[in-house]
Amino acid sequence: MISRRLFGATAILWLTLLGQGGCTQTRSSWNVLSLGAKGDGATKDTAAFQLALDRCAAGGGGIVWVPAGNYLIGSIVIGPNTTLRLQKDAVLQGSSDAADYPVIDVRFEGRWVQGHRALVHAVKADHIALIGPGKIAGAVPLGGLRNPRGPCLVEIVDCRDVLLDGFSTTYDRMWSIHPTYCQDVVARNLTIRSNRGNGDGIDVDSCQNVRIEQCDIDTGDDAIAIKSGRGMEAVRIGKPSQDIWITRCKLGSKIFAAIGIGTEMSGGVRNVTIEHCAVTHGTDALYLKSRTERGGFIENIRADDIDAAAKTFLRIDLLAHGIKDSQPVLGDAGIPRIADIAVSNARVDCGTLIEASHISAAKPLEHFSFVDVTGTCKKGMFLANMTDATLRDIHVSGLAGPLLSIHNVTGTGLEGAVFFTPTTAPSTRPATRQR
Repeated sequence: MISRRLFGATAILWLTLLGQGGCTQTRSSWNVLSLGAKGDGATKDTAAFQLALDRCAAGGGGIVWVPAGNYLIGSIVIGPNTTLRLQKDAVLQGSSDAADYPVIDVRFEGRWVQGHRALVHAVKADHIALIGPGKIAGAVPLGGLRNPRGPCLVEIVDCRDVLLDGFSTTYDRMWSIHPTYCQDVVARNLTIRSNRGNGDGIDVDSCQNVRIEQCDIDTGDDAIAIKSGRGMEAVRIGKPSQDIWITRCKLGSKIFAAIGIGTEMSGGVRNVTIEHCAVTHGTDALYLKSRTERGGFIENIRADDIDAAAKTFLRIDLLAHGIKDSQPVLGDAGIPRIADIAVSNARVDCGTLIEASHISAAKPLEHFSFVDVTGTCKKGMFLANMTDATLRDIHVSGLAGPLLSIHNVTGTGLEGAVFFTPTTAPSTRPATRQR
């Protein structure tokens, strides 16, 4: 099980010193207005912000304060030991000029490609924090850029000890928060919206020790996505996402998943705990997804105390979700491996309780547990290619067919199941996002 603590000693210090008020007296402090920012929503304040951040990092670290105002900026970079503090009614408004976001190597859809640098960016910068209660708003036209990729709102790469706390974001057609190759990340008390088009909330990408707590995320795409790259590139890099804790969050997605694991999981995903969360709407509350020729693994996923309203509560598709890779993982190694999936204490209002019929018979799901589930649904559970399954205390009403349909499943609690033959056709998902 994942340790229930704040990851990183400095993250605890940030929470103590920055929680509701002032700053530590032993660190430097900079105010963007003192260095030339206008905050009038018309003047580009990028240079003033970067000057404050650079001076803060060069002085050994401290706090850059952003008072109330509407700050029009392009991409800025946070250095080590630095906190960017957005005070009440402070808004970072992303410039709509693509030239304000330099083109660099970025991770996108599981591959390293050319893309625009994020509005707020950090690379190899340890002990950093972005603190609210201010707001970060992306330039909507830039979210749809793909060649090169458009800028994320907040992208933290290869950093240790990161705190994201108490701010809100709005953005469409791109990811709001994207930690990549990071360790010891805390994201808490965030409000994330993408209301006019597809856009992920938080994408955890090949990271270790991540805690997402008390966040309110409502997006067009996945509210929270956990991934680790795709194809042979990710297999060679070998950086899994692991030791992730999602707790006390309110999650919604207009057309995709509240919590999606994959499809880019060729580097592996393990040790994920989801608890005390509410899913308000979405196509899938929990979705584990990939395809053959991607390899990788998903293991030790625990979901407990979940309230969910969605078309499907739990979906697992490891055969055909996503485009075929240009660098496939061939042979037996290319079949994703999945093991130790447990869901307990769930209350559901859904169309289908479980759709888990797209799992390879060559690598069946080992150790699946689904216990203490109540609520209403129109369709029951469709399970294929599982060993050592445990089903217990499942009480749902409103079914138009059998509660349990199985194919090549062993375990306990299977009494009364009907047998079915799963389709081998690719899963049907909207063409706008087949990764």
